[in-house]
Amino acid sequence: MIVSFGSVNLDLIATVERLPRAGETVLGPGYRALPGGKGANQALAARRAGAEVQFVGCVGRDAFAEPALAELAAAGVGLDHLVRQQEAPTGCALICVDPKGENQIAVALGANAELKTKHVPDVLLGPGTILLLQREVTAEESWALARRAAERGARVLLNLAPAGAVPADVLSALDWLILNEGEAAELAEAHGLGADAAALATGLGIGVLTTLGADGIAACRGDQRWRIPALPIKPVDTTGAGDAAAGAFAAALDRGLGAEDALRWASVAGALACLTPGAQSSLPTLREIRDALPRLPTHG
Repeated sequence: MIVSFGSVNLDLIATVERLPRAGETVLGPGYRALPGGKGANQALAARRAGAEVQFVGCVGRDAFAEPALAELAAAGVGLDHLVRQQEAPTGCALICVDPKGENQIAVALGANAELKTKHVPDVLLGPGTILLLQREVTAEESWALARRAAERGARVLLNLAPAGAVPADVLSALDWLILNEGEAAELAEAHGLGADAAALATGLGIGVLTTLGADGIAACRGDQRWRIPALPIKPVDTTGAGDAAAGAFAAALDRGLGAEDALRWASVAGALACLTPGAQSSLPTLREIRDALPRLPTHG
């Protein structure tokens, strides 16, 4: 089972001719309101990739709450431990997307800031659980939950998005850390471990999955190294790619696949998510991932 502890938002997405510079207003023809939030996105990605998933998040008692949860409920993601906050509104992300599929995102946390470790009961944490974390809720709550989950024998995956500092003991409690190349180098240097993902993995004794965009995925764990190429595509919108990769990776590990196969799932899912606008609307199903795996190049 996968437990995703994290954010849930309603995404307001505007298509623009180009992304605005600082202080600039750029006009677009319209916008769409779609469910999002990295915690919810990754929960849904893992569920669509075939895993049993429980989502623990926090919404307000407002008009945004039900639309934000609609895809999770429809897919069968467990919402038994969802928190409804009276005082704070449901989180909202403001997203601009250009014709190349690149984006700019600002997130208003709202009720996400009220999510607490205590909202996850011990029964959800154990050797059969993969805990999936991100950084769109209060960091200290995520760190406390990571420590608790590791103590109870759960596997812990952290997608360091958005980027930020992580305590050394939390990093050591992880099974896998998911981030990009620049973030890996910065984190390794901050902890005095070197200047790249391999140094980070070796120094902490964990797996490190590095996303490389159009170049696919690199990963390392102990003395093992993997380089998984990207699926050849013409991207439409990259908004959900990272969440698709993280969720599919977790689902593959939960299914019992080895690291290399799980990385291939992640690479394929991330690419497929770029073919459809939006975050949750773009997340691929188990069948779509399996159908696309034979098209993944064998070498990067």
